[in-house]
Amino acid sequence: MRWSPRPHPLEPLAVAGEGRVATALARRLLAEADERLATWEGVAGPGVLVLLGASASLPWVDGAVYLGREDGAPSLLLPCALAPSVAASLLERALLAHAKGSAPLAVLPASRHVVSVEAARPVSRATLLAWLEEGPPGGAS
Repeated sequence: MRWSPRPHPLEPLAVAGEGRVATALARRLLAEADERLATWEGVAGPGVLVLLGASASLPWVDGAVYLGREDGAPSLLLPCALAPSVAASLLERALLAHAKGSAPLAVLPASRHVVSVEAARPVSRATLLAWLEEGPPGGAS
């Protein structure tokens, strides 16, 4: 499957980073006040961090992927600036059939990873610090 530029970007509902970008995103979040952190939800795993929130509140991090929803695939968070070469509804059906986690699913084309964000919880400073201490695989911190 290929990805190409969207003629009209999706509204961002999430931002995701992997490896060094995930680390940069976590550090960017730690610069925020605790009250602001609590307005976002997130999910993290080895080397990946996905933050969900209101479009205008999402932080900018160089290299991050901003994700939004397409009407035909409400269970997916797709790149705002890229469209899949197949209908989003077909992609959704295929990913849900093979998903290890539950929907919604964040689709990260560069790495070909699909991340379940069903377990997203309010972001806390302690959780971010613990995730950073674990470090992304391969020492990409």
